[in-house]
Amino acid sequence: MDAHPVTGMYNGKFGLWLFLASEVMLFGALFSSYVLLRVGAPEGTWPHRGDEILNVWLACFNTVVLITSSVTMVLSWAQLKMHNLSKGLTWLTVTFLLAGTFLVVKYFEYKDKFHHHMVVTVEPVEVHGEGITRVTGHITEETEDHVKISPDAKKGEHGVAAAHAEAITIPRSNIVRVTNFGPRHSNFLGIYFTLTGLHGLHIVGGMVVILYFIVRGKSQWQWNAEKFTNRIECTGLYWHFVDLVWIFLFPVLYLL
Repeated sequence: MDAHPVTGMYNGKFGLWLFLASEVMLFGALFSSYVLLRVGAPEGTWPHRGDEILNVWLACFNTVVLITSSVTMVLSWAQLKMHNLSKGLTWLTVTFLLAGTFLVVKYFEYKDKFHHHMVVTVEPVEVHGEGITRVTGHITEETEDHVKISPDAKKGEHGVAAAHAEAITIPRSNIVRVTNFGPRHSNFLGIYFTLTGLHGLHIVGGMVVILYFIVRGKSQWQWNAEKFTNRIECTGLYWHFVDLVWIFLFPVLYLL
C-alpha cells in the first residue's frame, strides 16, 4: 500500500497504468484503421456523417450517462477516503446501474440496426415519387417470390421525417441482394460495430469488477480499509479510461 520509492505510487496503481497504456495502443490502432478506411473509401460508399444511419440522440443520452457514472465513481472513492463505507458503496452501486443503463440503450440501438434492411434492386422502384435502386426500411414479409418492405420516412429540408411511404412488394427477380445494417453491410458499419462492441465489452468487464466490490465491499473494508479504498481508486482509473474512449467514439462515429 505504500508508494514505491521509484514510481512514487503503490504497485497496483502502477500496474494499472501499464495496462491502460496497452489499451491506448489497442484503441489507437482501431482508430487508425477507421481513418484509413474512411480516407480510402470510394466516393458514395461512406456516409457523409454518421447520423445518416446512426441514432445521435441515443448516443447523446449514453454520453451523459457515462459522464455521470465517472462522477459517481469519484464520489464513491471520495466517501471511502473519508471513511464512510455506506455512502461509498451507495455511489458505487449508482455507477453500476448507470453502466447497465448504457448497455441497455446500446442493445436497443444494435437491435434496430439488425432489423433495419436495405433491398438493392436491378430496376428502380418508386418510393416517395422517385425511382431508386436502394430501398431502406423494415421488411414486413419475405418469401421465395418477393420481399415486402416498409420504406423509411422521407426526410424534409432539415432532416425531419416528413412522410411515410406505403409498404411496397419487390419481386425476387428484381432483387440483387437484401441485407440488414449489421457489420457486413458496409465498411463503416463494420468498424462501428468493432469499436463500439469492444468498448461495450470493456463496460461489461468494469461492471463485473464493480459488482464484486459492491458484494464483497463490507468484508474487504473490515479486513483492510485502506487497501479496499486503493482498489476502488484503481477501478475508477479504469472506468475513467472507458468513459474517455467513448468521448472519442461519439463524435468520430456519430457526428463527423
